[in-house]
Amino acid sequence: MLDRVACIDAVEAAFRSRGEGTPLPAGVLGTGATDGTFHVKAALGGDRPYYVAKINANFPGNPRRHGLPTIQGVLALFDATNGTLLALMDSMAITVLRTAAATAVAARYLSAPDARVATIVGCGAQAAAQVAAIRAVRPLERLYAVDLDRAAAARFAATFDGANAFSATPADDLRRAARESEIIVTCTTSRRAFLGRDDVRPGAFVAAVGADNEEKHEIEPDLMAAAAVVTDITDQCAHIGDLHHALDTGVMHRHDVRAELGDVVVDPSRGRRTDDEIVVFDSTGVAFQDVAAAAIVYERAIREGAVKQIALSD
Repeated sequence: MLDRVACIDAVEAAFRSRGEGTPLPAGVLGTGATDGTFHVKAALGGDRPYYVAKINANFPGNPRRHGLPTIQGVLALFDATNGTLLALMDSMAITVLRTAAATAVAARYLSAPDARVATIVGCGAQAAAQVAAIRAVRPLERLYAVDLDRAAAARFAATFDGANAFSATPADDLRRAARESEIIVTCTTSRRAFLGRDDVRPGAFVAAVGADNEEKHEIEPDLMAAAAVVTDITDQCAHIGDLHHALDTGVMHRHDVRAELGDVVVDPSRGRRTDDEIVVFDSTGVAFQDVAAAAIVYERAIREGAVKQIALSD
């Protein structure tokens, strides 16, 4: 029900609305559990007023311990004019596609237009969508796949290698792969930063996707300080993103953030300023992205009759 191009366009439109000053009320709540975390994100938005509440359970040990996905959850879509529950959806599919769509929008405005080489760090559930989304906006020809599990990186690379004149190879040396890349995407569950200033070439675009709570950390503060930082929402990134760690160490202050992505969509001059500038997109995931994606799924399902109605009350 949700194709990649439509999702990218919808997410871009949502960021544009925010950049133009349209109120898109959103909130996030995180709660720790013994072996993972629960996150609740909610937002109001859409041409037709919708409200979305999404609960994701993030348990990094699930694949190894229980044979279950790291992230599981549910998304509830409401009519914001009268509070009617319209749909319940598997949040995983929505989360993966809308997160990748935000990366694609950021890459469209902040990466080199002719970028042909990319590195993906973390070859889990998010990785394939990230690569496909970037390929929708940039002419990628070569991909390096990096993962702590070398076998996982090899399997992931094999799914792309040779398709449509596109080469993909597993890489054991993150720094070497990153230094050869114009685009780097980090989508891991790491709690220790692993990408620093010396790992990134001039002019590179880095999409930091993994940090969505206070404990996750992918980008070293020295790289954040040296780069032009664009956030999805600065307030949220200052609380749970890689920006949060840079602020805590004192190498950055909030006024050092170049812009939010919505500002850049409205006025591209607020993004990259020179060809040699490193740009980091701190992507923590914003609930209005869920609204944009879920609205498409719901409206297409209704139009095509692909729904199952369940009465929740008599």
